Amino acid sequence: MQDLWTQVDRYFCDRLAPAGPGDELDAALATNKKAGLPAIDVSRLQGKFLEFLVRSSGARRVLEIGTLGGYSTLWLVRGLPEDGKIVTLEFDPHHAETARENLRNAGVLERVELIVGRAIDSLPALEDAAEPFDLIFIDADKKSYPEYLEWALKLSRPSTVIVADNVVRDGEVVDADSNDPDIQGVRRFTELLATEPRLSATVLQTVGVKGYDGFALAVVLR
Repeated sequence: MQDLWTQVDRYFCDRLAPAGPGDELDAALATNKKAGLPAIDVSRLQGKFLEFLVRSSGARRVLEIGTLGGYSTLWLVRGLPEDGKIVTLEFDPHHAETARENLRNAGVLERVELIVGRAIDSLPALEDAAEPFDLIFIDADKKSYPEYLEWALKLSRPSTVIVADNVVRDGEVVDADSNDPDIQGVRRFTELLATEPRLSATVLQTVGVKGYDGFALAVVLR
């Protein structure tokens, strides 16, 4: 099935998210590979989905928890209006420096505030921001997803969109007895989505070049 998923992904990608000459997204992936970063970025079609969410929601302020090499950041920037801005949090200094290089090469570094350090330590400082965030993308250590969701609520407003990647975990999320802290983190995160009255949420399972996984999608109601 993986071969078929990959073929279908490439079919749609070639038509709906093609790479042009000098494409900064492909260049970012090449830079990430050269820098030794893990190849765990969203796929190109998934990146286009993130751009779509930013653009369709009218988001001006975006928070990204987990920068890696900035590939998803570049997609998020594409959906922003001219006065839009992204704050992105990255734990690993090497990953952050690689992301800065990619953002600089793409000409969008001035639109991105990259904060280095543990996200759980960086998030409290954002609570005093002048404005809440319009869209929040969570794609960092899965065991901390429950804490990230709690902070997302503090930093949001009614109609803020919250997106979390990698919640299906190749189907392992259904294993209540799993010893994997990431699985248990996603399960606790899902329970919070289910019981938090300020949120309306769903999950979309995905297949493609990245295998079998999924996105959690939530909107803040009040």
